[in-house]
Amino acid sequence: MTYKNVTVAGSGILGYQIAFQAAFHGFNVSVYDINDEVLEKAKSKFQLMCKAFRKDLRATQEQLDKAFDNLSYTSDLAEAVKDADLMIEAIPEIPEIKIEFYEKLAKLAPEKTIFATNTSTLLPSQFAESTGRPAQFLALHFANKIWMHNVAEIMGHPGTDPNVFDEVVAFATAIGMVAMPLDKEQPGYIMNSLLAPFIDAALQLVAKEVADPHTIDKTWMIVTGAPSGPFAILDTIGINTAYNITKLSAEKTQNPARFKAAQYLKEQLIDQNKLGFATGEGFYTYPNPAFMQPDFLK
Repeated sequence: MTYKNVTVAGSGILGYQIAFQAAFHGFNVSVYDINDEVLEKAKSKFQLMCKAFRKDLRATQEQLDKAFDNLSYTSDLAEAVKDADLMIEAIPEIPEIKIEFYEKLAKLAPEKTIFATNTSTLLPSQFAESTGRPAQFLALHFANKIWMHNVAEIMGHPGTDPNVFDEVVAFATAIGMVAMPLDKEQPGYIMNSLLAPFIDAALQLVAKEVADPHTIDKTWMIVTGAPSGPFAILDTIGINTAYNITKLSAEKTQNPARFKAAQYLKEQLIDQNKLGFATGEGFYTYPNPAFMQPDFLK
């Protein structure tokens, strides 16, 4: 693998984590987002990453300083990708936005640049032609808190060059991930194929007013011994991401319960800026959420 320069497009919940993880492991990382104000917010998130890396990975100050030295920021897409060996897209889970992005990117990126989408539920074949380089395009998906939940799912589409696929597997390993190559396209990969029905069921219970989120989480935690329930997981994923996925699923299936679940997320959380862990409040309040308290399961 010869990658040196990585561009991460999108500095949201997963974008900034991917960027810092790659920079921490020695890659030159250009962080791109739509304006300088958004990028300034990303810079403050990197300070939080430092605390997590010190606590969870025993990272030294020297290692963290080097990671910051490897990071650069720009709201100019042409500037962001001018030297990119690999571009990782982590923008909203809305097909129209992704297609528009790739059509613009195709005209700006060097011929050498490999494109990877971090989409959670969509297929790379949906965007392959929009990239202008389908053989150099695939999906590379990370879980939240990637420094701890260090799984990277790599999924090509039928036109992905096998050598490109192998290079991205090697890159994932190089940034501290356990690479999980998929043999064929699957909406949701492995992880979300298992997780999405679980989250969907929990949301529908709340939307139907069967039980409140904390009661559902308690039930799951007590019965299975899991450290958290579906709504704590939703806070980690991010409420905006959950809403976009639920809304897309509702429109695709015309399932009334999913429309109701999407409405619930919007009205009860998004409209009140309760976006999960990233904003300090979602279904729980952070940094000391109720589900982590000793008496939560009593």
